[in-house]
Amino acid sequence: MIGRLTGLVEQIEEGRCLIDVRGVGYVVYCSARSLASVAAPPALSSLLIETQVREDAITLYGFVDSEERDWFNKLVTVQGVGPKLAMAVLSALAPDALVAALAGGDAAALRRVSGVGPNLAKRLVTELGAFAAARGLAAPTRAASSANPAPMMGVGGEALSALVNLGYRRAEAEPAIFAAVAEAGAGAGLDAIIREALRRLAR
Repeated sequence: MIGRLTGLVEQIEEGRCLIDVRGVGYVVYCSARSLASVAAPPALSSLLIETQVREDAITLYGFVDSEERDWFNKLVTVQGVGPKLAMAVLSALAPDALVAALAGGDAAALRRVSGVGPNLAKRLVTELGAFAAARGLAAPTRAASSANPAPMMGVGGEALSALVNLGYRRAEAEPAIFAAVAEAGAGAGLDAIIREALRRLAR
């Protein structure tokens, strides 16, 4: 199983690149975002790799960071989403935008991806919405000592702001909101998230 490739980029085409690693050329399929981060040939680049093995082919998918790779692996668990469509989603929506769309129940944003129809968009929101909300809430801050840490995304961020304004410390509010989103579901409104978080904080 190949987990990473570091080598000389020899060619970049739409949706893929060719990386030479010690004389062996690997064709790696990438999202538009990852391809934009690959150094222009001839230059050294490194990509995280997911290997898909089938009876008739071994295909390599490359990612500029672990967040995009993790979302690729999550997307392909949804019925109707194969590797090619997962890459199309990641080309249209960077991970933070994908989290916002899924956690916020924004099926319209997903339907703008070529190959994603209304039914599949709803399935993505239903199956991945709670995961996306939790992922957004758990996103690390830019630095532990930063005076302006990276905010939570979407309704979770709004709920956190409301609780902090009520006098709760961020450190105690975040776990409560995280649990509230998981309990109420990705489609829950701000009021429902705040009520559930307050109930948990009152215990």
